Amino acid sequence: MRVPNLRLQLSLWLLLPLLALLAMDAWMTYHRAMDAAHVAFDRTLEASLKSMREGIRLHEGRLAIDVPYLALEIFESEAGSRIYYVIRDEHGATLTGYDDLPMPAAPKQPLYKTVFYDAVFRGEPVRMAAQPLPVRDMPSGQARLVWVLVGETIEPRQSLAHEILAGSLQQEMVLVTLALGIVWFGVRRGLRPLHRLSAAVAERGADDLAPLEQKDLPAEMKPLVEAINQYVARLHRMLLARKRFFADAAHQLKTPLAIMQAQSELALRERDGDRILRHVRPLHDTVRHAAKGVQQLLSLSRLEPDSGYAPALLPLRLDTLARDVALEWTPVARAGQVDLGFEADAPVQVLGQAELLWELTGNLVDNAIRYAGPGAQVTVRVAGPENQPLLQVVDSGPGVAAGERDKVFQRFYRGESTSEQDGSGLGLPIVRQIARAHGATVALEDTPGGGLTVSVRFAVTAVAGAGAGLASRQSWRNHQEVSK
Repeated sequence: MRVPNLRLQLSLWLLLPLLALLAMDAWMTYHRAMDAAHVAFDRTLEASLKSMREGIRLHEGRLAIDVPYLALEIFESEAGSRIYYVIRDEHGATLTGYDDLPMPAAPKQPLYKTVFYDAVFRGEPVRMAAQPLPVRDMPSGQARLVWVLVGETIEPRQSLAHEILAGSLQQEMVLVTLALGIVWFGVRRGLRPLHRLSAAVAERGADDLAPLEQKDLPAEMKPLVEAINQYVARLHRMLLARKRFFADAAHQLKTPLAIMQAQSELALRERDGDRILRHVRPLHDTVRHAAKGVQQLLSLSRLEPDSGYAPALLPLRLDTLARDVALEWTPVARAGQVDLGFEADAPVQVLGQAELLWELTGNLVDNAIRYAGPGAQVTVRVAGPENQPLLQVVDSGPGVAAGERDKVFQRFYRGESTSEQDGSGLGLPIVRQIARAHGATVALEDTPGGGLTVSVRFAVTAVAGAGAGLASRQSWRNHQEVSK
């Protein structure tokens, strides 16, 4: 469906109300013209009544009526109208004239005043004038009351009202035409800044993502330009994130691919099966390390602030999830000679996505096992102080220097004491992004007695701590699991 241009839409929105106002004004003008015509023609009716009163006399108790020709001649001078009259006594009996002319309703005016009213006579609308008249016989002192009614069809009044209306409409049409021309010119000038903005955007190159200028723009256009600039800024950040992802992927895969190539070439040169197997095992470890790095890169890219990804947060048991993660990493901890344990005071619930929180906890446990070293202790702890869920991974390793605690959240950053085999440097950045998606914060603190404590504090929620007291303290360490 084709949408009309903005200029045409604005003109139509202005034209339709103007036409509606014109129709309303025409109706009001016609009624005002009819009122004016009634005022003018009612004077003629009243003059006719006055002439007819002069021809009514009372003589010896009998009414004598002589309708002056002048009274009817006044009406005959009005082209197109028909005149009706009647004179009735106080009992309603017709003395002369048209017998079925309608009488007025109970008059609100004082007695003997002329009453003007509208009526229908013989299927036609008529304008009536009626007056009760006392007639006296001066010699005898007798008095009689008569009603004098005069009616006129309203064609002359309508003709006068139509003439007034036609003249008024001609003037108003001229004014409306001029107003539309002014509106069209004003809309055209008012849309010039929009045309300039459109031209400025069209002239930009494909890689030009600089903000649009807001100088000399009308106040109504500034919100639009600000919204466009915000959208362009988000697009720019998304493009930067994509470029960063490609750069990170190249950085992360370059070394493993080179190692795999070298190890595969060595394996191809061997003829003995045992020697080939000796080269294939490190190749398998390198592939696994590369696959993990790719998975971490994808997770980090998905969790970028401008990626548009919004996880569906549902109520879940944080203590149960953390315990299951610790159980999953128990074999790895035993292989690294690390004592892995779990502690929880009571059931703790949070609003979260299980897969993401599983990855967050796994990364923290992986880092703790990897960097704490053989003989160290690692504890996964869940608590809910003051209904604020708290997840902690505590280790007794060498810890992280205070000057490096902000740097470890940067991509691919490794401490001075770490080696290439100690991870990819993406675990803690992923932890921070997952925590941000859950409205949580991550902090690094010293462990009393030595080591590092990573604390993830969730926002206070209505479900946090729900069901507390349903279970007693849970606690185990991996050497207990081994005995089982």
